[in-house]
Amino acid sequence: MSLLKRIEQGQGGGTTPAAPSSAPAAPSNSAEDAKSRLVQARRVVSPGVGVQKDPFVDLKSRVQNRLITEMNPSMDISRSAEVKATIQELFEQILAEENILLSRPEKQRLFEQIAADILGFGPMETLLEDSTITEIMVNGAKTIFVEQKGKIHRAPVTFESDDHVMRIIERIVSPLGRRIDESSPYVDARLPDGSRVNAVIPPISLIGPVITIRKFSKKPITVDQLVQFGSVTPEAVQFLKACVEARLNVVISGGTGSGKTTLLNALSGFIPADERIVTIENAAELQLQQEHVVKLESRPPNIEGRGEVTIRDLVVNALRMRPDRIVVGEIRDSAALDMLQAMNTGHDGSMTTTHSNGPRDTVSRLETMVLMAGMDLPVRAIREQISSAIDLIVHQARMRDGSRKITHISEVTGMEGDVVTMTDIFIFEQTGFEAGKVVGRLRPTGLRPKFMDKVEAAGLHLPASVFGIGERRRY
Repeated sequence: MSLLKRIEQGQGGGTTPAAPSSAPAAPSNSAEDAKSRLVQARRVVSPGVGVQKDPFVDLKSRVQNRLITEMNPSMDISRSAEVKATIQELFEQILAEENILLSRPEKQRLFEQIAADILGFGPMETLLEDSTITEIMVNGAKTIFVEQKGKIHRAPVTFESDDHVMRIIERIVSPLGRRIDESSPYVDARLPDGSRVNAVIPPISLIGPVITIRKFSKKPITVDQLVQFGSVTPEAVQFLKACVEARLNVVISGGTGSGKTTLLNALSGFIPADERIVTIENAAELQLQQEHVVKLESRPPNIEGRGEVTIRDLVVNALRMRPDRIVVGEIRDSAALDMLQAMNTGHDGSMTTTHSNGPRDTVSRLETMVLMAGMDLPVRAIREQISSAIDLIVHQARMRDGSRKITHISEVTGMEGDVVTMTDIFIFEQTGFEAGKVVGRLRPTGLRPKFMDKVEAAGLHLPASVFGIGERRRY
C-alpha cells in the first residue's frame, strides 16, 4: 500500500479537513506529521466552484527540484521524446533512493505533472489537450478559468506560485524571441499549435501574472462545420465562396472572441491553390491549407529598444514579394493605410480582420486608423480610399448564448457626397430565445450586389435564389 493511501485511511471517515496553514510544516518522517501536512494542503470544495489542491505538492516540488538539478543542462529540450525518457529514468531513480512508496496511478500522475512542468506548460497541459476548451484564462497562480461551449467555468487546477506562472510564460515567449519583464510587462505570443497567447505581469497586473490563451482547433474549422454550427447558411457560403474566387477585397469585422480569425481561415480555403499568398500577423495563427503560402510575423523591439518590425512594415515589404493575395491577420493601427493602398494597387482578393461593432462602425474605425498614420489626409480622401478598396464587409458577433454567428454581409457600394454608402446583402434576424439558445437565421435581403458583374466576369454564376429574389417573387 502506498504512503499516501495509508495516510488517507488514517484520517477516518468523519474528520473535517483543516484550513490550509500559511506557515510551513517542520520536516518529519512520522505518519502523524505526514497526515497533518496532507490535510493542511487539501481544500475540499463543491465541484465546479472551488479548486482541489494537489495532495502531494511538497513531494512533487522536492522530486522535481532534484530532478532539474541532476538533469544535464545542455540537454536539447526540443527533442521531447528523448528528454522524457531521461526524466523517467531519473524519476524512478530518485524515488528508489529516497524510499518513496507510491501506487502505480500516483506515480504516473506525479511523473506526468513533473514532465508537464519541465517540457510543457505545467497545470495548463491537461486544459490544452482538452478539445472542448476554447479559451484558458489564468488570473494569478490560484485562479484559472476556461471557456467551454461558450460558457466560462472555473478549472480544477492551480499553479504552485506566481513564480511557477512566470516560468511557464518564459517558456512560451522565449522560443519566439520575445521578452516579458518589468520594462515590457505584456506580450503577445503563440503556442506551437498556433493558439494565441497574451501575458500580463506585475506591476501592470495587480493580481499576479495573467495568461489568456485563445485555443485553435488542431484541425482547422471548415465552412461546412460553420454551417453545422449555425454560424452561417449554405446560401451565404455560396455567395462568399464566389466573392473570394472572384478576387473581391473582404474585411471581416467583429468583437473580441466573435470568431473573426476562424472565419478568415475558413474563407481562405476558397483561394485557388495556384495563387501566391502572403500572410501578415502579430502572432502567426492563421492555418492556411494551400501550398504556396509565405508567412510573415511582426517583431517587438529588443531590450535596447531596437529591431522592431511592425505590421505596417510587413505590409509595405509584402508588396515587393509578388503576392497574388495579401492576408493580414488583424488591422489595429496605421497599417490600415498601407492595407488600403495594397488593395487599391492591383492586389485584389486581399483579406483582413478588424474589431468593430458593425459594418458601418468598421468604416469609421478604418478611417480613424488611417488618421493614426499621421499623414494629415482629408477625411474625404480617406473615405474614397475605403470605398474603392473594400468590396465586402462580413460582420460576426458573439451571441448571448455564447454562439458565434455572421450577422451582416454588406457591400461597400461607393460614395454619396462625403458618406461611404453600403448595402446589406445578408442580415441575421433573431426570432426568439428558447432553452437558452438564440433562435434566428441569416437571411438574404433580396438585393443583388453591384459587384456581381465582376463575379460573373470571373466565370462564376449565382442563382437569384441565393439573394432571396426568387423567394420574394413567389410571395
